[in-house]
Amino acid sequence: MSTVENKISAPKPVPGTPEASGQLDDLLALMARLRADCPWDKKQSNHSLIPYAIEEAYELGEAVQSDDDEDIKGELGDVLLQVVFHCQMYAEQGRFDMSDVITTLQEKLIRRHPHVFEAETLKDEMAVKERWDEIKAEEQQVREARGKPKRRLDKTKAGSALMQAQDVQKQASKLGFDWEGVTGAFEKFEEEISELKAELTEKSNTAAKYDISKANINDIEKELGDCMFALVNVARKLNLDAETATLTCVHKFKSRFGYIEEQLAAAGKHLEDSDITEMDALWEAAKQYERSS
Repeated sequence: MSTVENKISAPKPVPGTPEASGQLDDLLALMARLRADCPWDKKQSNHSLIPYAIEEAYELGEAVQSDDDEDIKGELGDVLLQVVFHCQMYAEQGRFDMSDVITTLQEKLIRRHPHVFEAETLKDEMAVKERWDEIKAEEQQVREARGKPKRRLDKTKAGSALMQAQDVQKQASKLGFDWEGVTGAFEKFEEEISELKAELTEKSNTAAKYDISKANINDIEKELGDCMFALVNVARKLNLDAETATLTCVHKFKSRFGYIEEQLAAAGKHLEDSDITEMDALWEAAKQYERSS
């Protein structure tokens, strides 16, 4: 938390029913109103919004690929919503507000472009990249002076959880912290699966099936995370990209489920009219269709 003593005031909620004006101040007031009156928005925290911020960034990427202006505007707005939402909550905590975020960004852009705003001359894109890295190194020295030392794994790339897991394992491997082959990674994965099963059994409220209360969910989540992290390690040792493998599975699942929906529609039925036995049979048919096509 910042030690700055200036008083931060959160934006005031807009009264009545607002109109879309295209003005940032009006958007901030609208967000303040949602935080005041919407049960879902009131319940959120900076940490609870993390998955939404990641999701919106991916959806923006898909919209840009589609090159549809309406979709792009909508997804850019959703990304902006995440920024506005976070700023509102930090302002409510008295830490900083949107103007502080904008000022910090402006300072960074000016600082990292001396070839634009100062007398420096950089001949090409590569020179710009090298100077950018030098400036970032200088910024890191300032962070360290503030008590934020850079650790060896801090260079992990930002991205999805799978991407970060694989990259942090790669960085640790370069420092000698790794299994010699895939066998050790497999054994670790199996160990983590066993620990997850044991945790589920211990924390279950019923003997017949896993029935997890909210009080137990954090321990289960940690064990599940260990399993996924270990499986990513297996992918890395096999020279496979965990993100790509997972996306391939997602697309395959969507395709097979789409086949089920199409076959039911051809029979004059909806998904809601079917049951697991019928859908499972169609799932197997979808697999056969994949092999034959």
